[in-house]
Amino acid sequence: MASHFDHLPAPLVAALDGQGYEKLTAVQEAVCEADAAGRDLLVSAQTGSGKTVAFGLAMAQELLEGDSIARSFCPLALVIAPTRELAMQVSRELSWLYGSTGARIVTCVGGMDPVAERKKLEKGASIVVGTPGRLRDHLERGKLDLSELRVAVLDEADEMLDMGFREDLETLLDATGAERRTLLFSATMPRGIEQLARQYQNNALRISTVGETRGHGDISYQAVTVTPSDVENAAINILRFHEAETAILFCSTREKVKHLHAALVERGFSAVALSGEHSQNERNNALQALRDHRARVCVATDVAARGIDLPSLTLVVHVELPRDAETLQHRSGRTGRAGKKGTAVLLVPHSRRRKVEYMLRDARIPAEWTEVPGPEVIRAKDRERIIEALTVEREITEDDREIARELLQTIPAEDIAAALVAAQRATMPQPEELIGRIDKPGRGRSGEGFENSVWFKMNIGRKDQAEPRWVLPVVCRRGHVSSDVIGQIRILVHETFIEIPGALADRFEQTLAKTAGSDEDHFEKAIQFERALTPPPARTPGHRSGGGPREGYGQGPRGEGRTGPHKPRPYSSGGTGGGKPNRREGPRRGPAGPGGGAPTHKTKHRKG
Repeated sequence: MASHFDHLPAPLVAALDGQGYEKLTAVQEAVCEADAAGRDLLVSAQTGSGKTVAFGLAMAQELLEGDSIARSFCPLALVIAPTRELAMQVSRELSWLYGSTGARIVTCVGGMDPVAERKKLEKGASIVVGTPGRLRDHLERGKLDLSELRVAVLDEADEMLDMGFREDLETLLDATGAERRTLLFSATMPRGIEQLARQYQNNALRISTVGETRGHGDISYQAVTVTPSDVENAAINILRFHEAETAILFCSTREKVKHLHAALVERGFSAVALSGEHSQNERNNALQALRDHRARVCVATDVAARGIDLPSLTLVVHVELPRDAETLQHRSGRTGRAGKKGTAVLLVPHSRRRKVEYMLRDARIPAEWTEVPGPEVIRAKDRERIIEALTVEREITEDDREIARELLQTIPAEDIAAALVAAQRATMPQPEELIGRIDKPGRGRSGEGFENSVWFKMNIGRKDQAEPRWVLPVVCRRGHVSSDVIGQIRILVHETFIEIPGALADRFEQTLAKTAGSDEDHFEKAIQFERALTPPPARTPGHRSGGGPREGYGQGPRGEGRTGPHKPRPYSSGGTGGGKPNRREGPRRGPAGPGGGAPTHKTKHRKG
């Protein structure tokens, strides 16, 4: 053991030994090399590579005198982190690393009592860890004295620049002495980081431990295609399939976190939530519940993507897709840490698959494309888990055996075993049935599959300027169908009829009911579907024949003569038929239909 750490100070060797370290990670080894001693460092390392311990080891030369921390009333080291969670994690890591040296570590973060923090600073601190805004506030109030600072560390510097903390960082660094070391750690090295390094570092040693494959080798990625209304049920089935000791589900908004957390709790999952609307105490309690295994699932926004270190976390689910490859990696990097294996699952709506493929390629992450596990697959795994749980060796007391003998005298052994199975199964939330994507029977648009078609109608028509180019995508989204499932689209004055193959009609109707009111667009939210009791009026001889989906008729003009209360927009997502709206003034060439003939364009004549 000692042979791996013999170049480090004795107190830090003992601390690493106490934490079960057998060897240092690549970035930890790199900052401890002889050519890095005493120099400014510009370090690029991936999430989960042990950066906190790395800069804790790197600054030991400036902080220790023998086996103890150097005596100073003012802080000797300042660590700046972008989020409260990360700052508190750094504080915990440095606490055990420098625990035997007598170091006084003070954490200053937003959301905590600033008066209590100022009192701790007034009593003296060896190492101060905090977020940029709170540290600057203490500095400007005269409670944070950086005149004797020996080491300044910027952790996740790229994230701090993205969050707009550049001015705060410059204010803090300008308040330090010229002789201090500056250690800058960043997962990426954009231009802003390079500028910051030139401005505040002197002859910095560049260290990079990011390999050619930017994805994490200890994380297996899976991309799961889903229909939009199946996302919540898919997340539940993935949780049930993996049965991870601890899992994080990432969402993009606070509202989605609140909704999904409530849905999980309702179904019997032990879950906590983390988002910007939660206080620091609430966040601390949630994280502690995960560490104590009182909760197994965390639903979070990207605020939790940095700074959360849960050793038991083995599953990350991207319920809502990350905005870019970097966010994908930072989210996923919560698992697969310190040599442990992890799984990251992306829930990909069918219409977003191409975007996700590009994102994975940009991140150089190989992902397995797969389907959502269904109830039958999950129940089969549950069977294996129950048998394994009940057959594991355990210590049985004589009192337990006495109760067992009494039970055997009154209840058959098979019933007792069945009761044990039922007790195990009761702890497992039920898997969910998925709607899935509806595909057309047969192929092509030549009328195949429409022999026994069923008509559905929408409560919009020519008066609302309905036209196939935007009706078709709405139907595809609401019914979770591909465009070639849809037969004819017939637009009348007050309503629109859509033809669906009879074999798919019931499932199409169920999907419409489930997605009702789900559209964000106010106009689309007001659209209602129902099964038509009778088919629409037959086409007149002036119409083209065929079962293609683009044959709306009786279309009226758009523009000033419209009587509908809303102005619809053409859509290009969710199916074909999208595109730019026709800006041509006057009537369209719509064949005459039962709802009225081709409209005429009234011309106003000016007098004189």
